[in-house]
Amino acid sequence: MAVARRAGGPGRPRRRGPEPGGAAKPKAGPKPAAAAATPWLAGTVAFADFVLECQHRLCGQARALELELAAAAGKGGGPAPAFVEDRWERPNGGGFGVTKVLQGGRVLEKGAVNVSVVGGVLSPERAQTMSSRGRGSIDPAGGQQYTAAAVSLVFHAANPFVPTLRGDVRVFEVEGAGQWFGGGADLTPSYIFPDDVAEFHAFWHALCGKYDPALYPKFKKWCDEYFYIPAREEHRGTGGIFFDDLSQAEAAGFDAERFTKDVGMNMVSSWEPLVRRRGRLEFTEAERRWQQIRRGRYVEFNLLYDRGVKFGLQGGRFEVSTCSGRAGRGRGLT
Repeated sequence: MAVARRAGGPGRPRRRGPEPGGAAKPKAGPKPAAAAATPWLAGTVAFADFVLECQHRLCGQARALELELAAAAGKGGGPAPAFVEDRWERPNGGGFGVTKVLQGGRVLEKGAVNVSVVGGVLSPERAQTMSSRGRGSIDPAGGQQYTAAAVSLVFHAANPFVPTLRGDVRVFEVEGAGQWFGGGADLTPSYIFPDDVAEFHAFWHALCGKYDPALYPKFKKWCDEYFYIPAREEHRGTGGIFFDDLSQAEAAGFDAERFTKDVGMNMVSSWEPLVRRRGRLEFTEAERRWQQIRRGRYVEFNLLYDRGVKFGLQGGRFEVSTCSGRAGRGRGLT
């Protein structure tokens, strides 16, 4: 089944087919190593500094795109919106996070970039899930200490011809068991422009190739398999790359952490050319409605199948797990 309507080339597609000057410098969160309740593991503490830096870069790139389109629109278009920040802390030294959301822009109808640095004790349910994915050092009964750090983004575009961008990078560490990296980036278009899809994939093919030529085909296949809605027998979008459970021992010949960080820093860079190409195209109300239908499928996948959303809802903040949902006039998240 088609995931979206196919566009007819570089022109119009066929139917059916509040920081004023930019993002503020990242601020360090509460130092996790000082929390007596959670034995913070060294790899997570180091990665926590990176995810804050990465969040700053991603928000800065999105804000620059907003300013660019605002300047092109002239004075009649009004000012470009900025990201609104929400900082939070878990009790008893259990971690912290920074959520940044931009709404009502020319590029982004709603975009969220989240940082989470958390720790605790593995529950039996989580431990069994991890053990079933081949992590033999995880006790299925639970009880082991874990720490994790991640930065994730979801950008829902205002223009139906600009695809939704999702991406994240993360580290998950379990005391006495090991450290694993994961992440990726993918597109969910409402209208498919084949040239855009090819350019996005070419970007990630080149980045993966700097580390190992075998990574792109492996991680592309993984992305296609993961972002699939079985009940509808369709893929959620046009893919990208996705990887999980990547340890340094399994990353023969390349630095797993360096690769993961490179993916994180380049998530918006892979999407920018598509925004510049499609962000100023005019669209009809019917095309806008089709975009909303496709976003419903996006949320459907997240609630039914996405491991990250389930992890957040089980032990995190509801607002963080759902902040990427679309906000329309007079409506809550959808």
